[in-house]
Amino acid sequence: MTEALIPLISLIALEVILGIDNIIFISILADKLPEDKRNKLRYWGIILAMFMRLALLAFISWILKLDQTLFSVMSIDFSGKGLILIAGGLFLIYKSTREIYHKTETPKDEDTPKPKNRSFKRLLSEVIILDLVFSIDSIITAVGMVQQLWVMYAAVVTTVLIMLVASKPISEFIRKHPSFKILALCFLMMIGVSLIAEGFHFEIPKGYIYFSMAFAFIVDIIQMKVEKRKS
Repeated sequence: MTEALIPLISLIALEVILGIDNIIFISILADKLPEDKRNKLRYWGIILAMFMRLALLAFISWILKLDQTLFSVMSIDFSGKGLILIAGGLFLIYKSTREIYHKTETPKDEDTPKPKNRSFKRLLSEVIILDLVFSIDSIITAVGMVQQLWVMYAAVVTTVLIMLVASKPISEFIRKHPSFKILALCFLMMIGVSLIAEGFHFEIPKGYIYFSMAFAFIVDIIQMKVEKRKS
């Protein structure tokens, strides 16, 4: 039991770090909904991510086969996992650049109105697409860290509970500070580039990405405090 504790804590920490991407994406989409629907999208998105990962763990042998080469193009091997990561990365880049363009280039008087309640299903479907991409990447990473299946299940459930608690404060913070929303979108764009690179077997250490974004986040906070002091 004690021997499994360290891998469990390590896996939970990894899942939480990977889950930040999910929370940011869900938070940005939730902001498109009326206020009474935002929590619903956040909770549904995170809970569906949990069930998706638990279901994928039940088919762990099939998931591992996704790492096997399907075909090669110009000496580059493509696997099922690689194709999913490339598709997910392109989707993230598309959504991020579209949101950045909307926030920076669209005049205020031309801003599109908030989507109506019926758009909830469309936004949830976008969340599910990213849930699938992040879940497969997370499961394959988890298999490389631990061997016990129960440790993986425990890590997934614990991570989801943490994400459920953290999702609303993170979402509210991003919504109240537009500059941080742009920063979050740039962060998602970088994750998209990282996923595409990983699909082509070019590994970009995630530590570099998270460190650079943490540094940018700190700089943004300092800038915000300076402007607040001047006003």
